[in-house]
Amino acid sequence: MQSRPPFPSGGPAGPSPAVSFEADVAVPVSVLNRAIGTMLERSFPLVWVAGEVSNFTRAASGHWYFSIKDAGAQMRCVMFRGRAQYAEFTPREGDKIEVRALVTMYEPRGELQLNVEAVRRTGTGRLYEQFLKLKAQLEAQGLFAPERKRALPTHPRAIGVVTSLQAAALRDVLTTLSRRAPHVSVIVYPAPVQGAGAGEKLAAMIETANARREVDVLIVCRGGGSIEDLWSFNEEGLARAIAASALPVVSGVGHETDFTIADFAADVRAPTPTGAAELVSPQRTMLLRELDHRTAALARGFGRLMERRAQQLDWLARRLVSPAERLRRQRSHLQQLQARLAQAGGRPLRDARARFAIVRLSWQRWRPDLAGHRSTLTELARRLDVGIERQRERRAARVAMLEGRLQVLSPQRTLERGYAALIDAQTGRAVRSPASLKRDRQLTVHLAEGAADVTLKDVQPRLTDGF
Repeated sequence: MQSRPPFPSGGPAGPSPAVSFEADVAVPVSVLNRAIGTMLERSFPLVWVAGEVSNFTRAASGHWYFSIKDAGAQMRCVMFRGRAQYAEFTPREGDKIEVRALVTMYEPRGELQLNVEAVRRTGTGRLYEQFLKLKAQLEAQGLFAPERKRALPTHPRAIGVVTSLQAAALRDVLTTLSRRAPHVSVIVYPAPVQGAGAGEKLAAMIETANARREVDVLIVCRGGGSIEDLWSFNEEGLARAIAASALPVVSGVGHETDFTIADFAADVRAPTPTGAAELVSPQRTMLLRELDHRTAALARGFGRLMERRAQQLDWLARRLVSPAERLRRQRSHLQQLQARLAQAGGRPLRDARARFAIVRLSWQRWRPDLAGHRSTLTELARRLDVGIERQRERRAARVAMLEGRLQVLSPQRTLERGYAALIDAQTGRAVRSPASLKRDRQLTVHLAEGAADVTLKDVQPRLTDGF
């Protein structure tokens, strides 16, 4: 049987995280190849690739090795035995095929290759595109909406089967129904399941079953096959007939991996025809076992009900008393109520007095001590005045000390001790060296009691160690 791709439920995988290595650290080749392989598998989705078979080899292990190529390029492929054993045909040199594969890296040799999961002959891809287009169209019209799906009857009185009388699927369905529910009637509505016009005849049989109202549920089924073999179940007319059916419809077409438009239009999709028969038929042994359980539960429930009724009767009998005894009890009850009323009349006053005493004690506890607070405030004011006065005295002493330092360093004090400052009239700078004194040089002499402008007539420099 040719394997068909299951209905895709999502798009391509998202971008994989980047692999980072230290720039100055050497990476082993195996580590690099493993990182590249991981990145390829995460970055590329499962995809169908078309091309021509080249260099096909079947290894002793059962694995297939070949290349797939076109006019411009080629790619090595591997199909492991677990997948190859389910392939419908064995490719040959020069065959035009399509492979469903994952892009991987063969790490030991560092070669890029396709890990093939399914193979089909060229042409199936176009049918699959038509399948997807029709599916999207009908889905947009609401034919596959979950809210329109109906639940299957729990205990059907009759089951209808729409399939071919020569189909092996019919024998599987009948065998399963006779084993699980021999008490349920089965009506077969024959129709071809393959070939031209098969879809229209299947739809007509579904309409006939709805018109006759002979069954409670319908099974539409056939065995497995290629996408071409199952194409009758991908026709729009059959899908609309299933969606319009007043009877619940179970679709059991092909194998577990086969999906058709009829599967999506049906109320329930079964993986196989046998699975469809199991879904619609209650198992007779389970029904008998459940009936026994319910019978036992009913007997136990009836016994408990009788016990409760007997207990209730005893309780009612104990409640039966004479009128005189009833009057005595009521009189005693009235006296108790009278005592409670008298006691309750004085309770509000006692409660109010108790609450008042509690409030008074609380007020006395939290009443402020004005005399104590006033004494504390006076002491704090005195301490504040003392602190301010001490701070003022410290700051006055500091100002006097700084003033004395300033007087010591004042240039005026230096001039008053007999020193003079010579300022060059041209540069405005102080004369520090005898070499700076030139004849006819204009100087300004600053003294303790004023300044004077002088002109040098004669200069006789001399060396001195001080005054």
